[in-house]
Amino acid sequence: MPPDFLDLPPRSVKPRVAGLTHVIDPGSGVLATRDLLASASAHIDIWKIGWGTAYVDSALGDKIALLAAHDVAVCLGGTLLEIAWAQGRADACLAWARESGFSHVEVSRGTVDMSLAEKGALIRRAARDFTVLAEVGDKAPGEVLAARTWPGEAVADLEAGAWLVVTEGRQSGTVGTFDAAGRVRPDVVEAVAGAVGVTRIVFEAPKASQQAWFVRRFGADVNLGNVAVGDVLSAETLRLGLRSDTAAVVRRDEAGSDTA
Repeated sequence: MPPDFLDLPPRSVKPRVAGLTHVIDPGSGVLATRDLLASASAHIDIWKIGWGTAYVDSALGDKIALLAAHDVAVCLGGTLLEIAWAQGRADACLAWARESGFSHVEVSRGTVDMSLAEKGALIRRAARDFTVLAEVGDKAPGEVLAARTWPGEAVADLEAGAWLVVTEGRQSGTVGTFDAAGRVRPDVVEAVAGAVGVTRIVFEAPKASQQAWFVRRFGADVNLGNVAVGDVLSAETLRLGLRSDTAAVVRRDEAGSDTA
């Protein structure tokens, strides 16, 4: 039984529609995945198999089956689909992903030259068979017009059939939503949230300081993305105020009365 003696912020439980934790897997083995799920599966909603690692992982099927058994949705990373699309193989990639057991796919345009119209068409195609997460933003640093261009792209992605939009931050946390030093760009965040609503956004936030910023701004049930597989429990403590970065403690005596 988990402990319950602390007063903590309200937190949704699986299956969640808000407060999602979306992790990025750089190529974890089956045993490492099993170990993490043993302690943290209740706190993981979406497991993105990053870049093209799914294409070269000989144990992919075993990993996907393990994640499904723990009620964790498995998402194909957007870079692989982008490369397949650029080579005229998007349908083959999606067919393979369906056969492999992926339930979600990410549609992005941060690696190859893809117009907004082409992205919309790819979202509509993928949405026939998958739950789609549509990423907005460029993987290159220094995207100066993000606050102006991302809101329209996010709206268009949802209209095309995406379930959620994902704000670009990469595994490094130094592009898109963040500056080169990893600091959150509030103008970008507020522009996208104002356009589509915070519940329709997964904010990529690989660093603890970034996760804490979003929890302080939007609360425990903000959707956080690109959480490292080894940081899942840490991110959950940030949501619940069990780490100094987000703790808001009122001192009380043993009888429950506030103390001066």
